[in-house]
Amino acid sequence: MTTVSHIPEETTSFVGRKAELIRLEHALGAGRLTTLTGPGGVGKTRLAVRAAGRAAARYRDGVWWADLAPLHDDGLLIATVSDAVGLSDHTLRMPLDVLCEWLADKELLLVLDSCEHLRPACAHLLGEILTTAPGLTVLATSRQPLDIKGEQLVEVEPLSVDGAPDALTLFRERAAAAAPDTALDEPATAAAAAEICHRLEGIPLAIELAAAGTGLHTVEQIALRIGSRLDLLADPSIRPLRHRTLRTTIGWSHELCTPLERLLWARLTVLRGDFDEALARTVCTGGPLTDDGVRTALRGLVAKSVVAHDGVRHRMLDTIREYGRMWLAELGEERAAADRHAACFLQLARSAHAGWTGEDQISWYHRIADSHADLCAALDHLLAHDTAAAQEMAGRIGFFWCCCGHLPQTRGYAQRALDAGPSRGPHRTRALWVLGICVMLQGDYRAAERVGEECVRAAAEDGTDEGILAAAYLRGLTHLMTGDPESGLREADRVLRGTEAGTPLESAYRLRCHLITVFALTGLGRLAEAAEAAVVLRAACEAQDECWTRSYVDYQLALIALLQGRAEAAAAHARSMLTCKHRLRDSFGIALGLDILAAAVAAQGEGAHAARVYGTGQVYWRMVGHPQRGTPELGPVREACEQQARAAIGDAAYQRAFDRGRADSAEAGLALALHGELLT
Repeated sequence: MTTVSHIPEETTSFVGRKAELIRLEHALGAGRLTTLTGPGGVGKTRLAVRAAGRAAARYRDGVWWADLAPLHDDGLLIATVSDAVGLSDHTLRMPLDVLCEWLADKELLLVLDSCEHLRPACAHLLGEILTTAPGLTVLATSRQPLDIKGEQLVEVEPLSVDGAPDALTLFRERAAAAAPDTALDEPATAAAAAEICHRLEGIPLAIELAAAGTGLHTVEQIALRIGSRLDLLADPSIRPLRHRTLRTTIGWSHELCTPLERLLWARLTVLRGDFDEALARTVCTGGPLTDDGVRTALRGLVAKSVVAHDGVRHRMLDTIREYGRMWLAELGEERAAADRHAACFLQLARSAHAGWTGEDQISWYHRIADSHADLCAALDHLLAHDTAAAQEMAGRIGFFWCCCGHLPQTRGYAQRALDAGPSRGPHRTRALWVLGICVMLQGDYRAAERVGEECVRAAAEDGTDEGILAAAYLRGLTHLMTGDPESGLREADRVLRGTEAGTPLESAYRLRCHLITVFALTGLGRLAEAAEAAVVLRAACEAQDECWTRSYVDYQLALIALLQGRAEAAAAHARSMLTCKHRLRDSFGIALGLDILAAAVAAQGEGAHAARVYGTGQVYWRMVGHPQRGTPELGPVREACEQQARAAIGDAAYQRAFDRGRADSAEAGLALALHGELLT
């Protein structure tokens, strides 16, 4: 069995903690909820990463990691955990119910990192999922216990400074990385290093910050300065003493920074997740911080271990972020920073929307998916301070979010933006379109019809081709899903005849309307016309390097070929669709593609292969919380091909192969399906 692991990569050496790892291993084996507790900076996350990696082989369904640090409240808690465990809910049910059902038969380790600021919500969530998922084990990190029945606590103490001096080992390793020429074995230097570790009480983050200072000062100077600060400048109101020690050390690191580095430190705290240099420049440039100033200051913060850098992305630890946030408030820049942050992510939404049709479609898709927490924060800020911009943003990112599977959040934000924002205009029409697509994908067809009619009226009032085409796509798709392909065809034909091919953005909506035509012709049984229209549409998508629409054209070509008795061609088109959907991380599309591939394989007489692909398809259907779905004409094809596969190998063999596919991890099952060989 291949172990599924979604644990963050360790980018620096791991020092000590042998006793803690043994205690933690025992706790994970003895109970279902273990919480690593301890003050900020003591190394809870590092210990959890190492322990989870060591334990991964014990869990059939692997280890899954949810970082809660970017969440400022509990509004995205369930969505974050759902994303972490691979669930992409497309239903109208309560998200917690869907998550509980998804986890019910899993045997996995779920790590919730940084729970302290969401303790009541985390406690409620864990109470629910641990009750309904008997195979679930949870490892949490928190500065305080979660106070849940059955919770085992493993307190993470500072590193030892006497006997086996792990703290000194950590200091020496980090100092050598910061200043390779430092002679750490010189007696005076070694004594000063030991003194630093003692004064910092073995707190790993404090030691790493001190060690980073060797790039600017000698170890002896660092020992003297830290000692002076601890003796004279520690805030006696901060309890317990270890918190004072860490806060004082962070303050000392702050003093080592240049004024521009301090300003950047404060401004970076508005970002919710990891970031690159370009994002830092966009969000933090202003006043004395120029573009070049941000670049230089960021390098300085990395050198001082204030910001971690893995070669591509940057990250700031919670404790350091809290200190910077305090200084942001002291500077009176909280509102200005939030405004810049919201403006930055509104521009990201605009650029992604404009770049949907083109060679960068997939990279935009991933950027929107990976920026989810920051986009939500920006939307929340705009809903409070600039409702017109919030409406625009909800409309521009909504289709990405629908494709990524964030349907409950998309529906909520679209509705809030419609309620709060302007009562007319293209941005409102686009937000209506997003809401309609969202409710349609959730299976709420009555609401989709109602929103679609409102969207058509709003688009006609705006008079823009983009809005008219978008509304027609929504209406046409709703007709298809409710078994009325004739009306869907009329809707698409009407707008395609009445609009001109215009900007690349309008072209994206035209491509989707042509897709409605292909689906409708297939649903009406006009297969030769459907195939001809599909080939033309696929060529248009390829010419623009458009992946999303092309994947659904391949789906239709697979279905058409299957209905025409060309099973081999159907399988080839299905695999082409799946390749695109995998690149887009579109679980719903993958589920559809696996169904049509399984049908094509069954039609070729490969019953065991078909059964296993059907089993993998069930894994993906469960990810989106739905039973098998699709346009009405797909159902009979599924049933006929499944019966054909059962007839070829017998019910017992079919069930065994199906169960194997369902037992595979999603990625492994998809890889096997795409490989195209008969599976045994």
